[in-house]
Amino acid sequence: MSATTVVTVLELVGLYVFATSGGLLAIQKGFDVVGILMLASLTALGGGILRDLIIGATPPAAFTHLSYLIIPFVATGVTFFAHPLVQRLNVTVLVFDAAGLALFCVTGTLKALDFGLGPVQSVLLGITTAVGGGVLRDITARETPSLVKTDSDLYAIPAAIGATLVAAAHHLHLPVAPIGTAAAVLVFTLRTTAMLRGWKAPHARLRTQP
Repeated sequence: MSATTVVTVLELVGLYVFATSGGLLAIQKGFDVVGILMLASLTALGGGILRDLIIGATPPAAFTHLSYLIIPFVATGVTFFAHPLVQRLNVTVLVFDAAGLALFCVTGTLKALDFGLGPVQSVLLGITTAVGGGVLRDITARETPSLVKTDSDLYAIPAAIGATLVAAAHHLHLPVAPIGTAAAVLVFTLRTTAMLRGWKAPHARLRTQP
């Protein structure tokens, strides 16, 4: 399987799970169907559009591939009619967000590498792709983004680890398909484990005034 095929497959799956997380949060916030579709699309496409604009891949893939626009519509329809357990929406949003984070950190890094960026720049762009949609989703829904919450469990760090693994594999000319898949699984596992165990990034200690 070629690197391009891997990126496309992972990105389409990532679009669906991120759109679902956006749709669920919109339902949790009481949005109508237009708001649900808007938040689902923003979550799914925001990070990828930002990535494509940075690397000069214009128009962004979201506007050149019809499937990229259809998937948020499908995810919105499924989410709209299949959320009977409202009390579980918060957990479900986080699980789908973890899956999107895992998939997009891989695809973002691979696409940056394909455009000739160095490994460090590609890792940074992979992280941007992974967290961009979630940040836009949370801001639009008037939530503090998980990326900057002081009490948030590990978020960007798992994405950075996954992106670094992908960039290292590319540099060492290792097969992309298994490494990319393994990196996505690792990121998802780290993120969900962090949520379950309350793992957090280090904080700077503030001196208390006497």
